[in-house]
Amino acid sequence: MTGRSPPDTRAAYRRFVPILTRWGDNDVYGHVNNVVYYAFFDTAVNQVLIEEGALDIARSPVIGLVVETGCRYFRSIAFPERVTAGIRVAHRGTSSVRYEVGLFREDDDTAAAQGHFVHVYVDRATQRPAPLPDVLRAVLEPLLV
Repeated sequence: MTGRSPPDTRAAYRRFVPILTRWGDNDVYGHVNNVVYYAFFDTAVNQVLIEEGALDIARSPVIGLVVETGCRYFRSIAFPERVTAGIRVAHRGTSSVRYEVGLFREDDDTAAAQGHFVHVYVDRATQRPAPLPDVLRAVLEPLLV
């Protein structure tokens, strides 16, 4: 495809999360199905937020809802390969965050896939936009590019 930018390297990301591929992730063509990549993105970002105390999935009064997502695929991933998700934050607004994730096969330095999703943070009870909590802002700070 003409004009398509090349995949990012690991150096473009701020935090890394290992992800295990599973037998059931492969499709009939012998590689991880495209929809699974989105689950990898979501898993990696939410794992960081939970580990850092910025998200309690059962009780946080402010939660992130996905309002936009996308993915570019460069190379196939297949079970039983090891995958590492690189995470960065491209934009942090008053109530929204654009997370960007690169998926790296085994020890590859270039991304097999790159994706993004935008969370709009809302009050859990009212589902109305809410300012990012201070603890979340602090977790996001070192991930900003």
